[in-house]
Amino acid sequence: MTNVAVIYYSSQGNVHKLAVAAAAAAEKAGAEVRLRRTAELTTETVVPGNDSWNEAWERHLASVQDIEEATLDDLDWADAVLWGTPGRYGLPAASLKQFIDQTLPLHMRRGLVNKVMSSFTSTATLHGGQESTILALNNAFYHWGSIIVPPGVADPIQLAPTNGNPYGVSSVSRNEAGNVDDDNLSAVEYQARRTVEIAAALGRGLRAG
Repeated sequence: MTNVAVIYYSSQGNVHKLAVAAAAAAEKAGAEVRLRRTAELTTETVVPGNDSWNEAWERHLASVQDIEEATLDDLDWADAVLWGTPGRYGLPAASLKQFIDQTLPLHMRRGLVNKVMSSFTSTATLHGGQESTILALNNAFYHWGSIIVPPGVADPIQLAPTNGNPYGVSSVSRNEAGNVDDDNLSAVEYQARRTVEIAAALGRGLRAG
């Protein structure tokens, strides 16, 4: 069985919805799955003066307390990892980046070599740095010697009007909490299935070799 970790950060629930859909799809594809969130770094008002944003953040944080926080053991265990992050000025969110910064002990013993990595994101606007967020996140995977599996345009769902990002599935929240189009959820399910398929094939090949 292929071990898949879905590791994500979400501030208002958009990336969370994508992560939950990805985890369910990976499990349905036959993988053993761990859904993990990275630690919340914000401890006070997120956006001063924006009550609706702050309330959405507080509601979401309260709703995910039963989801375990990611640890290096989850990365060590996984054959494949699906990473989710909101875009922050075209970069991954600080919470996810901090977790990645803690991986040096695992990286130094080559514990991330040949693991399959795939990423997804959400931004407030259509041109809100979705592609650059995914590409920036991929930089860590190059250093680790991991195998990056993008969704590409290899399934008809990627041709839906709300999809099309070949680097990693992305959604547009329009600054609405938990606002993810059904086509985006279908696309991330496809991305998860593809990740499981490639990780399983890679594992068989490495064992045979």
